Parts: sequence; structure tokens; C-alpha cells
Amino acid sequence: MTVRHDACILAGGLARRLGGRDKPGLRVSGRPLVESVAAAVPGAARLIVVGPPRPGLPRAIFRREDPPGGGPVPALRAGLAEVTAPWVALLAADLPFLTAEHVDALLAAAGAGDGRDTAPYATPGQGRDEAPYAGTGTPPGGAGEAGGPRAGAVLLDDGGREQWLAGVWHAESLARALARYEGRSLHGLLAPLAPVTLHLTGRPWFDCDTMDDLQRARTVEPGPDGGGVGSGEGRESGDGAGRARPRTRSES
Repeated sequence: MTVRHDACILAGGLARRLGGRDKPGLRVSGRPLVESVAAAVPGAARLIVVGPPRPGLPRAIFRREDPPGGGPVPALRAGLAEVTAPWVALLAADLPFLTAEHVDALLAAAGAGDGRDTAPYATPGQGRDEAPYAGTGTPPGGAGEAGGPRAGAVLLDDGGREQWLAGVWHAESLARALARYEGRSLHGLLAPLAPVTLHLTGRPWFDCDTMDDLQRARTVEPGPDGGGVGSGEGRESGDGAGRARPRTRSES
């Protein structure tokens, strides 16, 4: 899929549940987690990593949030300032099973690459009565009534929870929302944009927040059918599906 996009990987967290270890540098399948995530966005025009500089990512642009370790929203502000493409993949640095095919599926679900990269369904700041349809599933009156791409698309985990650091976004819409947002929660920033939600095989949303997670990632590899760590069937969610609140890690 040829869609002009950048990638922003957030790699500056404190990893408290891992005892303060350098989580992006921990190895799964023989390479650091952050390098695995970078390998999932080979088509990104710019690879932006928000976190301390590290070897193994020769094409990365490194930036730091202010203050360092200040959380995902300040990190997103720092990374988004470097984005120049119409679309951006917003990713955690600890997704060992994410692949380029998963990112392509997110871009396709968001409507990227249909030649209308400047006018997503939902424009942040519009009033409720003025905003075009921005939910999952088919727009009221049929798919053709709204037209154009969504504001973004994010992965759902097996529990139907949105994973805010495993998605793609229309960069201009994201920048507008961020400019007027004063909170600290990614859920609070991104949920109002009502992205498409996807549940895909291979558990691309699986992250390594704890030592148990890391051990599972190291001992249970994805199978040839895209399975691994108990995958489910790939599907795009329908209206209202998977709208439960995300895990705490993505909110903080």
C-alpha cells in the first residue's frame, strides 16, 4: 500500500512496572523492541522516535518530550512537530508482534490513500450538529453520504479495548486536537476523534508492560498463520464495538 505517512514511536516512558529498565531496548526474537516497531513502518517517510538517542535506528529523528518522562501527551507534542506527511502512525515502542501488514491495514481502514488526505470525516472543534459522521461502521445513509477518510484508526485488543499507541492518524486533525487539549490522557485526546477500530490476527497490540508480558513475548512467537499469543480472527469492528475504556498504560 502506497500512502504517504510518517511514523512516531513513543520511547521515553519510565517503565515503572519493569523496575525502570530500558524497555525499548529489551530484546524479543533477538532484537530490541523499538527496532521491531521501526521495522513495521518501512514505508514511513520520516521515522520519529521520542526518547533518548540509541543505536540501531540510523534513519530515526530523535526528539525528547518536555519534561523528559512527562507522559504520552507531551511526547506526542514533541513527535508531531516533526511530522510532515498527511498521515502518521502513532506507536508504542514495545509492540513485538506488530508488522508492516498491520500498519497497512490501519491505513486502509482510516481511508488513507484514497486521494483525499486533507478532509477526514471528523474535524476537531466542530460542533456536534456540524460534524460529519466519525463513528465506526457505515455512516448514516450509507457509506457514500459522508465520503473521505476517517480521522484515524486504532487496534483493539482481545478484550475490545482501544490501544491508543497502536494506530494511524490524519496528521492535521491530530495537530488541531492537540493544540486545544490541556489534559494528560491519550484517551481524552483521541477518543473524541472517533477512529475506526480494528481487531487483527497476530496480536499486533500486545505490549510488554511487565516482566510477565516480556516473558510471554519471548516464549510464544506468532505462528505462520499470523497467530501467536492466542490470536483471534481479523475483523473491522462495527458500530459501538469495542468501545470499552483502554488500559491504564495508554491513558497515563
